[in-house]
Amino acid sequence: NTTVCAEFNFAADPEAAYIVLNDFLCPTYIASWEFTCYSKLPWSWCDDWLAQESEKARFMARIFRHSMEESNSERFQAEMVYGMGFVSCDSYAMAAAIDNTFVTESDHMAVSVELTGTHTRGMMILDTLGMLKKTHKAFVMKKVNMVRFEQMMMDALK
Repeated sequence: NTTVCAEFNFAADPEAAYIVLNDFLCPTYIASWEFTCYSKLPWSWCDDWLAQESEKARFMARIFRHSMEESNSERFQAEMVYGMGFVSCDSYAMAAAIDNTFVTESDHMAVSVELTGTHTRGMMILDTLGMLKKTHKAFVMKKVNMVRFEQMMMDALK
């Protein structure tokens, strides 16, 4: 969603993404841009989320205002896939780290990050053929328990 091939976090620091995906052996959950767009929440849900009576919700509403305004821009709407809605990319990975039963379907495969290339720097490599010969594999999310996700997000602002 940032370059032709790279998502924001990987494009911002491909070397850091490479180190995390190649040197750390802890369980790794990846919520790709396409997955998060497919699993987005309706804007009406986001309105309810931010309208909770708590300091956390009021703070989030203040810092999230810019993102909500940007969601109406042509650029944002052009990069949205699978329709409009609230995309909270990092929240899916955090939810999986907190509760791995939240992920209901994933691909388990070796992954890495391309560090060179004019167009591919920062691109995540999905090794479906096992050519990287890595023993550590990541969980690439395909489906999650959206009811659980909504509850976790609501609870985070109580």
